[in-house]
Amino acid sequence: MTTVGFMGGKFLPFHLGHLYAFITASNLVDKLYIVLSYSKNRDKELCARDGIKYMPGEVRATWLGEAFNDIPNIEIITIEDDEWDANYDWEAGVAKIRRAIPERLTHVFSSEDSYNYRFKKYYPEAEHIVVDSGRNTVNISATKLRKNVYEYWHYLPKYVRSFFTKKIAIVGTESTGKSTLTTMLAKFYNTSFVHEVGRDYCIRYKNQLTPPMFESIAMEHFILQEKLIHKSNKLMLIDSDAIVTEYYMDMYCNAESPLISEIVAKQDYDLVLYLEPDVEWVADGFRFSGEDKQRVINNDRLKRMYIDNGVKIKSIHGSYSDRFFSAQKVIDELFVIK
Repeated sequence: MTTVGFMGGKFLPFHLGHLYAFITASNLVDKLYIVLSYSKNRDKELCARDGIKYMPGEVRATWLGEAFNDIPNIEIITIEDDEWDANYDWEAGVAKIRRAIPERLTHVFSSEDSYNYRFKKYYPEAEHIVVDSGRNTVNISATKLRKNVYEYWHYLPKYVRSFFTKKIAIVGTESTGKSTLTTMLAKFYNTSFVHEVGRDYCIRYKNQLTPPMFESIAMEHFILQEKLIHKSNKLMLIDSDAIVTEYYMDMYCNAESPLISEIVAKQDYDLVLYLEPDVEWVADGFRFSGEDKQRVINNDRLKRMYIDNGVKIKSIHGSYSDRFFSAQKVIDELFVIK
């Protein structure tokens, strides 16, 4: 007889304890269904209560998909369920699960001995197996993670970590130390950073850039962020952004791009550090606006672009040393539990 089991949860967030339980359960049956229960209202309220970023059901489903894409006897199903634990309607919940699972169940899995009575009542044909109820193998819970996800970072799979990684853009006009500060902060926080793709193009084409090149710069820079975030350690530094690319496109070519504007709209940073032009301008063969008055004009222009796009910026002033310590202080504040 084919053995079929299921194990469910909200996975707010999905962690290594869940992963261990599912692998254990999948080894005990021919087929295991993982049931993801989601509710926009309930889950938003839970996340807000615990001070964590809201995790949509479709995002959690991708975590499960990535975790088990190469384990053939695991299938993932999602069920919308607005019930809270305190007043959970078991009959309604069981009915939804039975409709979603087309096969006869032989096993149900959980990590709670207290579910024995419920599972015997609602799944009389199935054996209830409790997996690691004492959390002896992976001592973590989703509740504990929600209250301080960065303290328990090591309990998150890497594809879950990327969802919570803080993205910090470092922007400004020419010769304000963006690349230097990005590199130094990345070293200090032992994390990855996204370099300024536009500079690659300036070097490659000796500043002879065309409007389509600026679109390529914006797209490459955006995609690079998506790739490197999986290698980041709680935060990722980004040197420049699509607004800076728009700014330079206008300066170089006196042109605009709907495509770059779309990328600007898609950008979502936890912090934008704006470097003011109060350090010495350094000529490097690619910069062309070193006169003090022009630097002020250009700075006002770029800053206005952030305001017009509704992007909140944090100004960073002073020497290179001052900039580093000021940036460090602001970044650290992102991880303070409020």
